[in-house]
Amino acid sequence: MNFEIDEQQRDFAASIDAALSAADVPAAVRAWAAGDTAPGRKVWTQLADLGVTALLVPEKFDGIDAHPVDLIVALERLGYWAVPGPITESLAVAPVLLASDERSGALASGELVATVAMPPQVPRAVNADVAGLVLVAADGHVADATAGTAHDSVDPVRKLFDVDVTGAPQKADTARAYEFGVLATAAQLVGAGQAMLDHSVAYAKQRTQFGRVIGSYQAIKHKLADVHIAVELARPLVYGAALSLADGSADTARDVSAAKVAAADAALLAARSSLQTHGAIGFTQEHDLSLLLLRVQALRSAWGDPTLHRRRLLEAL
Repeated sequence: MNFEIDEQQRDFAASIDAALSAADVPAAVRAWAAGDTAPGRKVWTQLADLGVTALLVPEKFDGIDAHPVDLIVALERLGYWAVPGPITESLAVAPVLLASDERSGALASGELVATVAMPPQVPRAVNADVAGLVLVAADGHVADATAGTAHDSVDPVRKLFDVDVTGAPQKADTARAYEFGVLATAAQLVGAGQAMLDHSVAYAKQRTQFGRVIGSYQAIKHKLADVHIAVELARPLVYGAALSLADGSADTARDVSAAKVAAADAALLAARSSLQTHGAIGFTQEHDLSLLLLRVQALRSAWGDPTLHRRRLLEAL
């Protein structure tokens, strides 16, 4: 049995990589953190042109209505490049909550960026100040909202907001939307972990210590190998959870939580190993590694921290 993604999905991932590698995403991330979202919006426009923003939107609203695995393929690459903005909320959660809402068409085209609060697990909405649509969802209903008090995040790109409900509640599949939110976050963590591993491997081949490149030392090799194994173990759990979501499996919550825990642990290991490999330079804001380090810390607790998902996993077992 072959569990690999197919050629079309690999080509899709490659097209996203090609677009983002040419977009200077690190500069867009730094600008977003400083309050200038224009460069980041341009990145979102490129993603819309590739169909990324339309993946989960129904075809009747000019969406693609893609398989959840296709969404995970895209979100892993977005996590790899640390794309700014409410990725999980706009691409994975809002399309599920607005499945029968005509505003889904604007989501698909990329004209509308959405963010979502889903208390108690997600009490605040990320980037609500720049999102064109703020939603609050709970107990089978979703309603429009507005941004309230702002709160700083460990990642300055991901400012968090209290929200105030302004619209009438409408029925929505909030349980399924939550699982998509968790899984989308896990996919980004896998991508970020892979990115940090790649950065570390490249740096280990050029940094010298005691007259030798540090990549030649067994301790460094073993450390990076541990990260590679952790990422490679998390990735199939993420894709497996996507299949559970697609099939409406009774084990979806179990599979999604297992994916989030594994992805969070792998990304944290990658972060620690990256800092050890890079040394003091990895702490500097000027180095692109710092963007990934902050993103991982923020995403680990987003849509439920590892403790919550370990509890869900134990309850399911």
